[in-house]
Order: sequence, then C-alpha cells, then structure tokens
Amino acid sequence: MIVIKIGGSVVDGLHPSTLVDIKAIAEKEKLVFVHGGGKEVTATATKLGKEQKFIVSPGGVRSRYTDKETAEIYTMVMSGKINKAIVGMLLRQGIKAVGIAGVDGSTLKAERKKKLMVINDKGRKMMIDGGYTGKINAVDPSLINTLVGSGYVPVVSPIALSEEFDFLNVDGDRAAAYVAGGVKADKVIFITNVNGLLLNEKLVTAMNLEEAKATLPKIGFGMEKKVLACTEAIEMGVGEAIIASGQVDNPISSAIAHNNCTVIKLK
Repeated sequence: MIVIKIGGSVVDGLHPSTLVDIKAIAEKEKLVFVHGGGKEVTATATKLGKEQKFIVSPGGVRSRYTDKETAEIYTMVMSGKINKAIVGMLLRQGIKAVGIAGVDGSTLKAERKKKLMVINDKGRKMMIDGGYTGKINAVDPSLINTLVGSGYVPVVSPIALSEEFDFLNVDGDRAAAYVAGGVKADKVIFITNVNGLLLNEKLVTAMNLEEAKATLPKIGFGMEKKVLACTEAIEMGVGEAIIASGQVDNPISSAIAHNNCTVIKLK
C-alpha cells in the first residue's frame, strides 16, 4: 500500500500528467491519499469575516490558532470543499475515490493541547488556552483497510478526534505519517513544490533515519515538518518515506522510482 500526501491547492501546483499517472498506479497498487488545505481555510474564514490568528512557538514555528469557530470553519473547508474537490478529480479519471475525515470511524485520535506556550508581540513567552489543535496519538486503520479492501481509494482530511470527542485541527503531513504507519504502508510520499530536502543548496537524495533526525534542527519550518513526518512514519514501520515534487512529469511514478527526490529509510 502507498500513502500519498498532497496539498489542498492540489490542482494548481501539479503537473498536467499527474492524474493519468495516479490512474496508472491505482491499477497496480493500493493507494490512500491524505490532503492539507490551510490556505483555503484562511481564504474561506476571511470571506466569512472570521479573522485568522497565527501564533509563534518559542522554537519559531508559526501556526494557526484554532478557536471553536475556526475549528468549525476548518472542518467545513477540509472535509467539505477540499476533500470533495479531490474526490471529484479522481472520480473523473475513473478512480473509485471516497472521501473521509480522520474523525470517521475514529481513524485519527489526538490529544488536545490544553495550553500553548507562545511568543507575544513583545517577544516574551506566555501561556494561552490550547484551543482545538491536537497531536495525533493513535490510529485505527479499520475503516481505511475496509475501503481499500473493497477497491476504493480513500481520501483523508486531517481532522482528528479528541478524547472528549471534539474535532481537532492536526498537521496534514503528520496525519499522513500516522495513516501510513497505521495501515503498515510500504511507502509514504509527500508531494510538494520542490524536489526534496535541500542542504547547502544541494538535493539530499537519500538518508537513513538517524541522519534525517540529525538534520531536523538545520532546516526551515515547512520542510522540517515533512522530514519530521518522514521520521515518524519510518519509526512506525513504513518501508520508506519520500519527499518529491508534484511539478515534474508523472510525479508519483517518478517518486516511486526515486528520481530526483529525497528518500528516507530505516538504514
């Protein structure tokens, strides 16, 4: 089985050959998609008059602050608009896609962050209420396995269920890692807008788990999340994690063939 993580504005950034490529792979392999969509959430929230607040952690990581109203908009956009747009795109290619949220069947479970340490406007640390953001701590792959076993291609939105049955905003890359670990995937592929991890302006084509962990403090936030997700997937038993560009010809086949991308394995 192969888990593929794609962004929310998926149609904009992908090579025109992508959908035909996916169709060809879906005929040979069992596929699961996990998607993001933060930009679309921000755009829709703004249209609805809900100003989006972003916070900065002591480590310099910027993220969306998810209060209750934002969580509702996040659920609506992720599991509605974006999820169904991707499902429709795949259906048009004759792929039997079905959209689910991470909450469906309790597929993704997460711990709600009760408090968050942030840096305020004056550069000082302060604690705020954690809102509706979560850190995934368990996966139940039953629903995904049932769908895949019946010939469907699941498309999963990154919304997880808390212990109190709240819907939580979780990171899409890490959701893909946990889904891949839960279904014991052979591969997880993170499709992005660059060829992979660049260190000293050179593409890193291969790393083992230890090397990948050692690079984490040296890389920027966007790519750091992807490399972190790769290391988590490998630790959960996924065969290999790949970071690859969606802007090349036949991007999924290219990633599977390890062409001009970053491949992370256990050893």
